[in-house]
Amino acid sequence: MVPVRRDRVLPMRSTERDRPFGRLLTAMVTPFAPDLSLDLPAAAALARHLVDDQGNDGIVVSGTTGESPTTSDEEKAALLRTVVSAVGDRAHVVAGVGTFDTAHTIDLAQQAADLGADGLLVVTPYYNKPPQAGLVRHFTAVADATDLPVLLYDIPHRSGIPIAEESLLELATHDRIVGVKDAKGNLVSSARVMALCAERGDQFAYYAGDDPAILALLSVGAVGLVGTSTAFTGALTAQLIAAHEQGDLTTARELYRRLLPVYTGIFVTQGCIMVKAGLALQGRPVGGVRAPLVEATEVEVAGLATSLAAAGLS
Repeated sequence: MVPVRRDRVLPMRSTERDRPFGRLLTAMVTPFAPDLSLDLPAAAALARHLVDDQGNDGIVVSGTTGESPTTSDEEKAALLRTVVSAVGDRAHVVAGVGTFDTAHTIDLAQQAADLGADGLLVVTPYYNKPPQAGLVRHFTAVADATDLPVLLYDIPHRSGIPIAEESLLELATHDRIVGVKDAKGNLVSSARVMALCAERGDQFAYYAGDDPAILALLSVGAVGLVGTSTAFTGALTAQLIAAHEQGDLTTARELYRRLLPVYTGIFVTQGCIMVKAGLALQGRPVGGVRAPLVEATEVEVAGLATSLAAAGLS
């Protein structure tokens, strides 16, 4: 394993503890060559584009949008090493390490720490549907395995089980579990956890994990977004978040309405498929998708082109 590059890891200033990875991150797609092997030069170029042109504070590597279910551990290591080298001096690089196996997740977490990741994204174990006690034990074991900050990923429509409010409140007391990427789709539940954490003095950051929910979640205390459509809308989304933080709700609402067509265009099918199609439309092709995903249809691509144009992003 490559030793941790502590001189490179971005420091977490105390004033930023409530937004440990900044305000805006994009779940990066994984570029593939024509034979569907990793295209590492394209990955480095895409990472630079997301940070330098789209204004992301961070990048998530090997999330589901990065086709993590179909990349090997060795490929995940190569991809993370490439992105850290490309943008790690000016953006947070968060490694998706979650699986449905605690031991395997710990192995991936330690690999990510060795390669210089700034944090870990750990999704709820999927398919095997552990009870809440098992979830707490799983997330705690992963957080105890390295010294990296951990962002939980609560996405029950994919994992099959939500992280219950009581479990989130318990996990929020762990020193290295610093927040959650919230794709639960339950605004009241999310607001309740944020309120209780604030009441207790826990610094537990909520990031919207579903792009269309960003404005609603900001309104009840979220600090930012881990997005998919932000491969295209990063600059506008950063403006939206900043406007809301400054109390300029009119501008935030106007920007949100401008972005609504893109949310429709990206999430007409699996987000990774449409992001790759959209990058190709913008002259930044990153290859195809691995099975069981399939390429976007002509109708889907045309719809996405219309959506991007409607937002002024053609």
